[in-house]
Amino acid sequence: MDIFERIQQNEGGPLGQYRKRAKGYFMFPKLEGPIEPYMTFQGKKVLAWTFNNYLGLANDPEVRKVDAEAAAKWGLAYPMGARMMSGHTSLHEKLERELADFECKEDAFLFNFGYQGMISTLDALLTRRDVVVYDEECHACIMDGLRLHLGYRMKYAHNDIADCEKVLARATKRAEEQGGGVLLVTEGVYGMTGALGILDKIVELKKKFKFRILIDDAHGFGVMGEHGRGTSEELHCMDGIDLYFGAFAKAMASIGGFVAGPADIINYLRYNLRSQIYAKSLPMPFVEGNLKRLELIRNGDHRRKHLFDVARALQKGLRELGFDIGPAEACITPVFVHGTVPEATNMLVDLRENYGIFCSVVVYPVVPQGVIMFRLICTQMHQMEHVEYTLKAWAEIKKKHEQGFYSGSTDIQDKAID
Repeated sequence: MDIFERIQQNEGGPLGQYRKRAKGYFMFPKLEGPIEPYMTFQGKKVLAWTFNNYLGLANDPEVRKVDAEAAAKWGLAYPMGARMMSGHTSLHEKLERELADFECKEDAFLFNFGYQGMISTLDALLTRRDVVVYDEECHACIMDGLRLHLGYRMKYAHNDIADCEKVLARATKRAEEQGGGVLLVTEGVYGMTGALGILDKIVELKKKFKFRILIDDAHGFGVMGEHGRGTSEELHCMDGIDLYFGAFAKAMASIGGFVAGPADIINYLRYNLRSQIYAKSLPMPFVEGNLKRLELIRNGDHRRKHLFDVARALQKGLRELGFDIGPAEACITPVFVHGTVPEATNMLVDLRENYGIFCSVVVYPVVPQGVIMFRLICTQMHQMEHVEYTLKAWAEIKKKHEQGFYSGSTDIQDKAID
């Protein structure tokens, strides 16, 4: 069969099957205006709980000034070429030194994009003799990286330290038999649920097994811990983490990422990361802008305090209303509701059209059938009055859902989409 014919006959995949009705409203929505608590969606003002702009740096005047000046000074083309060949600068090195120092590691290496960086890091670290152990709810970038691994992959139940120990025992035996090593990959903050990874407990298992730990802390970097150094600082186990992976798209509200660790290992990665060897260097405006953002993160205790004041108030209020928000501890807050896909869409439309609240919704196949997960993300920009208004709205939504208001009809969503 012709490849295009097969694609054209397909409904569009797990998510693409909804594209005809969902595009522009449920998928690929357009939020317009300055990145602030209130933005415009389809001509209406909405209270946005959907951005990973945790520390409010996206629209910070100091950040915007540096971004603009750097763009005017350098343009978006410089430096041209990949880092190894012609795209290397002193400012790239400076950012790497400061990131390594911030994470208390010997060295760091920059990525153009966090997703590509994680895939390439896993590819470079592992041989077919090595065994990878990973949490079953790891991010897609980790899963895609593990697809490249030609050796054994062993998963353990999400945040289950007993199962993790059992899997590590099997992995250790397998690695010894084939002359390889063991790499454990997990997350600092799980981006869908706001749960923290059990990093401290995993580090303790180093006393029983020989393995290395790589954590993806995209949602923890800049936010978690006393100084914003991440989830490993929050859980007091920074020294036990061998490789720390951070992304700029969350707390920094930028583009790029990095991996930090022992100097010899980072230097090895520097010469073997295919996603960086064969890609253009991170443009200078992003490098200068990220240096400024890192400076503000270093001095951002007040930002983190306010962020978590808001997050804790929202989470406490939702729990008191009887909602299941799981083990959320970071600034991502899921709201789990039992229902069908039509109910989910009706609830979301009601939130957006009648309450002016914009958040994301996740349905099957991302979560199990019968489960609806709304995802609210707190930022330093949000205030307590936004929390109070949102909790009042959710109290009404809960009552409507219990009364069957959202069941069996698509009138609400049809009205909004049409």
